[in-house]
Amino acid sequence: MATGRTHRPATRSRGIPEATVARLPLYLRALTALSERSVPTVSSEELAAAAGVNSAKLRKDFSYLGSYGTRGVGYDVEYLVYQISRELGLTQDWPVVIVGIGNLGAALANYGGFASRGFRVAALIDADPAMAGKPVAGMPVQHTDDLEKIISDNGVSIGVIATPAGAAQQVCDRLVAAGVTSILNFAPTVLTVPDGVDVRKVDLSIELQILAFHEQRKAGEESAADGADASAEPAVSKDKHRKGPDGDVPAVMPA
Repeated sequence: MATGRTHRPATRSRGIPEATVARLPLYLRALTALSERSVPTVSSEELAAAAGVNSAKLRKDFSYLGSYGTRGVGYDVEYLVYQISRELGLTQDWPVVIVGIGNLGAALANYGGFASRGFRVAALIDADPAMAGKPVAGMPVQHTDDLEKIISDNGVSIGVIATPAGAAQQVCDRLVAAGVTSILNFAPTVLTVPDGVDVRKVDLSIELQILAFHEQRKAGEESAADGADASAEPAVSKDKHRKGPDGDVPAVMPA
């Protein structure tokens, strides 16, 4: 079976924009769900809605893949699954190491979606000697002293960093020196890497802070709307000044 050491995706050489590459996993997820339901074809509108994009953008993205669908029929689901998987490099085996087996690292190790998407967790690595040999997700944790050998033996080119922020850069440097060229960083810090190394950062606290901003803005808008309603002039009854036998009569008579 091929490994990530010897094969690289062809997306860059084919000139597919990074924005399109970022949307390909969304399309693949939606298409996989359709495939599991044995849906043979899908229209651009249906697939775009399932992926959360507009249909014009989807058709443009697929044009980079050379896939244009069939008028009146749509796109062949199974073929698109294969085509996008091939572009993303998921038709081969990608061994991955996870460094930092705390709560987050252990959760990632136990995630069952890696294998079904072309990623094989080759090793779990931690700096704590007490963790060495401890089974997590059915695999024994290995010590960071063996990091370089583990990467070499398994042909690893993708590393996942789930360490505390203070240790992340040192781990990153060792991964890169050992030959890792792509890093998924869960540590709450910015990593410095040389040219040719790709880093994707996942920061849950930042995502929550962005959501908090939107919640605060929505609350402010609701408060402003309530204030506008309260300051509005009260409605004047048509009967406020009605005619009586002796002239104008107030709507509410004094006791």
